[in-house]
Amino acid sequence: MKTKSERREWRKKRIRKKVQGTSERPRLSVFRSTMHIYAQVIDDDAHKTIFATSTLSKDVKTGDKSSKTEMAKKVGALVAESLKQQNISRVVFDRNGFVYHGRIKALAEGAREAGLEF
Repeated sequence: MKTKSERREWRKKRIRKKVQGTSERPRLSVFRSTMHIYAQVIDDDAHKTIFATSTLSKDVKTGDKSSKTEMAKKVGALVAESLKQQNISRVVFDRNGFVYHGRIKALAEGAREAGLEF
């Protein structure tokens, strides 16, 4: 029996075979820890990170007591707003081996609501 992290690594490898970011359509990669969620937009052709943010960012952190899911949605909206300023409207979503549920789904929905296309 494989551990939880080993199963995630297998899923991650399987996803990355198919998901490739370009300068026209970069890859939105998401990482979830127990307390925070991180998102970065990557151009795989140039091997550059275009934009990165997380729940630790001052733009996302507020004084109110938001749930982790609500914070993930704010991170998604922040990513979409930043990419709009750089004239990027389409991305490829890389869930990084995590199940598309909960905070991962909330981040994706926040980005879509702010105008980003997957």
